[in-house]
Amino acid sequence: MKIEIRGLSKIYPNGNRALKDIDLEFGTGMFGLLGPNGAGKSSLIRIMVTLMKPTSGMVLIDGKDLQKHRRWLRSILGYLPQDFRFFTSLRTWEFLDYAGALAGIKNRKKRISEVDRLLNQVGLLEVRDRQANKLSGGMKRRLGIAQALIGDPKLIIVDEPTTGLDPDERIRFRNILSQLSQHDVTIILSTHIVGDISSTCQGMALLNRGELVFSGSPENLVRNAEGHVFRLNLSPAEYEFVKERYNVISTIPVETGWEVQVVSDNRPEFDSSETIIPNIEHAYVYYMEHKLHADISE
Repeated sequence: MKIEIRGLSKIYPNGNRALKDIDLEFGTGMFGLLGPNGAGKSSLIRIMVTLMKPTSGMVLIDGKDLQKHRRWLRSILGYLPQDFRFFTSLRTWEFLDYAGALAGIKNRKKRISEVDRLLNQVGLLEVRDRQANKLSGGMKRRLGIAQALIGDPKLIIVDEPTTGLDPDERIRFRNILSQLSQHDVTIILSTHIVGDISSTCQGMALLNRGELVFSGSPENLVRNAEGHVFRLNLSPAEYEFVKERYNVISTIPVETGWEVQVVSDNRPEFDSSETIIPNIEHAYVYYMEHKLHADISE
């Protein structure tokens, strides 16, 4: 599957420009949309699932304009919105059965078999008879991904799927998506949580204030931060100085004061300063706070 986004812009009636001439291309596998809240991720997602029309530009899937092929898109689409909801009166399996009927699985026996297969895949088979509104937050998100998967969609779009989940649920959720991406499926993961991208996505795009500011692999984003991440051991007085002048990523109390990690264009002038290998969280902060600002000012 080939997805092409060409000159996509969205201006809301109040004048807010949510997307600004986005050009992006990617294919099968897992692709991440990363950016702070308000970056335009949800606007892009809503356009891609045809819940909203762009002001200008288009989205093509295998050469088909989504605005002209809405019914076709919905036949291949699995979607988990950020505000996923369900009928509170339904049991877990009943809700998924209903989603299967909407997805076009008409044979009831086949549909129930698919329901149980997916409940098992997301770890909910043992609670299939529990009312959906009695599930924990993590279980509800897993039920959400199950309804997005029913009907074997070729395109799966999930919007902020791990918000509010504890670490174990987040890892479980990412593993489910990662396994699915190995089976000729395109998965678009929209998130503001940096860790969700590094562990699952082969490609990614970084949005900021409606603009596409980076497109490539997570590894390429990390390379931007090489030589710009430092670890320091500081006294309390030195720590007060550093936190006012540098982007501090982590702070760990130690016997002599604080061990901190910072991102900076230049090495901090402290005897304890040492360069460390960046991860994607370091890279995200460095790109947004240093490299992007430098590019804008040039």
